[in-house]
Amino acid sequence: MAWRTETYTGWGRAISATGDVARPERLSALAGLEPAPARGKRRSYGDACLNDAGRIVDLTRLNRILAFDEDTGLLHVEAGARLGELTQLFAPRGWLPPVMPGTGFATVGGAIAMDVHGKNHHSVGSFGQHVTEITLMRGGKTVKEKAGSKAFKATVGGLGQTGVITSAKFTMKPIKGDAMVVRERRMEGWEEFIGELDTSEATYCVGWIDAIATGSKLGRGILEEAEIGTGFVKTAGKSRTVPFDAPRFALSSPIVRAFNAAYLRRVPTTGRTVARGFEDFFFPLDKLHDWNRLYGKGGFHQFQCVVPLGAARALRAMLADIASSGLASPLAVLKRMGPGSAGMMSFPMEGYTLAVDFPAKDKAESLISRLEDMAADAGGRIYLAKDSLASAATIDKMYPDRAAWAAQVAKADPEEAMATDIIRRLELRRMT
Repeated sequence: MAWRTETYTGWGRAISATGDVARPERLSALAGLEPAPARGKRRSYGDACLNDAGRIVDLTRLNRILAFDEDTGLLHVEAGARLGELTQLFAPRGWLPPVMPGTGFATVGGAIAMDVHGKNHHSVGSFGQHVTEITLMRGGKTVKEKAGSKAFKATVGGLGQTGVITSAKFTMKPIKGDAMVVRERRMEGWEEFIGELDTSEATYCVGWIDAIATGSKLGRGILEEAEIGTGFVKTAGKSRTVPFDAPRFALSSPIVRAFNAAYLRRVPTTGRTVARGFEDFFFPLDKLHDWNRLYGKGGFHQFQCVVPLGAARALRAMLADIASSGLASPLAVLKRMGPGSAGMMSFPMEGYTLAVDFPAKDKAESLISRLEDMAADAGGRIYLAKDSLASAATIDKMYPDRAAWAAQVAKADPEEAMATDIIRRLELRRMT
């Protein structure tokens, strides 16, 4: 197996790494490699998938379907398979992945390592809660971890530190329909938005926030509630590609303000109901390939946090700080989350989650630092799949099981062969 030196980034493109990369096509080839951390399609935003000056294994060629039970929906699949591919393959057969993040390029291995959540977290929990077994490679040997064990809980949401995830078994969601029926409504402000999130009974629910609106318009946006419907046969929209890095002015305040106002107006004041294909609903940005180039060659950071249900005021204060900063982009998402998570270092917790993108500037780093402190003070946490700027002290406040997780990881990988840049930056594997 050949190693090739590459310079690569996460999706945010603000941080890069240079090192040797191998792309095995078979488990036998993977077993012959020296132990190294794994990566998928690099859809985590910061340095979670980076190993600067070290080696990393790209698992995207290990993407085979190993078995599927049509009666129970139990799927056994290699870790490099993308959730979008599984949607395309299984939706016509009456099945969907149980939980899907905002991009179909996320791999099964990445979905487990980050314990991803979706627009239905409030009703079905995180991805890891639907996983029954994980197969890992440790030192050239195959190990299986069953749901419920300490090692399993250290693996789900564990940033790939217990070994290279090679395959997994999880239960698919049975569906009777061919598209999503989506109800869209304008929300005129923060209190209305939170109130509607609290009372929504929809299976899928997500909000877009106009993150530059201030004053009485603070927190305005669009609420989407959706169910699976039949008789529509909606296919994915046409894909486009961003061909070059956008200039600095492309996301200036006047342009973002105009875009946000127009995006809000696309939904009538009385609301509307539309049908969308599965991919258009679950992965709306995937049809704009390389959309991260819109932030220019300097890249961007994403801040995502979750705070408890009783801390909605703290989240409102964060949004007010964001709106007054002049830094927000058009991409800002608000959701209500349920109590479900599957791992010691899983991000999901019951509460409200806010995600906002910022161009990679010094001013943005200062703002994000304030937002992280506000999240910690509110009893919340930030999402490590999105983070690129936090400190070790901040994370210890947010993830109370970190030390217990580190102890499990030390048993699985005593030589720290799986450590990546985020692990070192946040000192996640220290024992105290």
